[in-house]
Amino acid sequence: MLNEPASSPDNRPVLNTAVAAPVISNKRNDEIRAVVETVLRIDQETFYAENSPPDFNIMIISPDSRPVATFSGQLLLDSEAAYEQLDTLCAPLDLLPAFREGSADMPHVVHVLRGRPNPQPRGRMLNLVLFTLTVFTVLLVGTGIALSEISAVEDPTTLSQTDQNSLANLEQCLQSGSVGEVCFFPELWRGIPYAFSLLLILGAHELGHYFLARRHKLAVTLPYFIPFPGGFFGTMGAFIQLRQPMRNRKVLLDVGAAGPLIGLIFAIPILILGIATSPVKEVVAGGLTEGNSFLYALLKIIIKGQFYPSGGMDMYMNQFATAGWTGLFVTALNLIPVGQLDGGHTLYSLIGRRARRLYYPLLVVMVGLCFLSEVWILWVILLFLFGRVHAIPLDDLTPLDPRRRWLALLALFVFAMIFVPVPFTPSDSYTSNVMLPALMSMLWLRRNR
Repeated sequence: MLNEPASSPDNRPVLNTAVAAPVISNKRNDEIRAVVETVLRIDQETFYAENSPPDFNIMIISPDSRPVATFSGQLLLDSEAAYEQLDTLCAPLDLLPAFREGSADMPHVVHVLRGRPNPQPRGRMLNLVLFTLTVFTVLLVGTGIALSEISAVEDPTTLSQTDQNSLANLEQCLQSGSVGEVCFFPELWRGIPYAFSLLLILGAHELGHYFLARRHKLAVTLPYFIPFPGGFFGTMGAFIQLRQPMRNRKVLLDVGAAGPLIGLIFAIPILILGIATSPVKEVVAGGLTEGNSFLYALLKIIIKGQFYPSGGMDMYMNQFATAGWTGLFVTALNLIPVGQLDGGHTLYSLIGRRARRLYYPLLVVMVGLCFLSEVWILWVILLFLFGRVHAIPLDDLTPLDPRRRWLALLALFVFAMIFVPVPFTPSDSYTSNVMLPALMSMLWLRRNR
């Protein structure tokens, strides 16, 4: 997950206009105009007083930033080269340029802001504390999975004495209603496979964002992991915070898509290992069945030889399978192509301001999913409140190069392959959960006979 400071104009903050300030001096105006003229044929210009509210499509990126001027016309250079040159000239003046699309007769707009962002380093203690707590909460979940596997053994006499003691401890926890609390602590080591695998996937995801941001010389925090004691996964994921706006759509794509794609490098092998080592057993009434994405269904068909659940049988997910499935599920959530999610960054970098037109259609789709699973209700609320906020780069004119366009399409294709429409259903009523993947499995089997 990527928390980026820039936003779309519909959600920009309003400047404080309570204190009046004088208009910038004519000498200063001439200096700014001369700088902008090196890259833009100026057909129209507007200078602002310090207390003027912003009325253009630019987010005030720091509390000290204020609008100075807006110039419209035609760029004299390629937009990427023009921005590089103008930014270099503006830096000694403590000014920050932003490029936007204009009208048909004046296609390019250059906004100039006073006050460049200069974020100060942050301490790392909070990152460490949150990570430590998250390790503990995911260990609890992994231990629960491990002890459930022990209790599901068909012949208890084959258990070692240690496992028999652990199973007795689990039964005591169940009877006392304190599962996941003190009585689990001696068994926490059993949850290491799940905890290590899931944190590896989430960590790779966030460090992908982090290292690509650092490569583009952006100020960025280390990952903040979110512990979720008592939650189904043990964590609500992680995020980093960018403390500077991104220069152009190329940077937006690189940083936004790096996390999901690098996370998948670890998630898919872990999921394959989990499917290969998970046993197939009869469906137990009263439990939950995990949902199927196209990729998850396909991997089960390839590895297990057929699609599950089927004929009253299902794959009993072990710790690796659960961690891999969870990693793909979290990645899919981040790749929803809306707002400041990774998918929103990817879509905006690909099609620019047209991405806003897809907000309501996508929101309608998410509302429709609520009829399949109540899990999506919270997401619909969050997307309704924050989904229109896009991370608009400073240079919104420079398009993606062909290689990055293919990378953006790959990220959106990955989303289609790993998205789970119905995350969980009762184990004795899974028809709607597997309808689409089941069709996929039949086509696969027919083709490969």
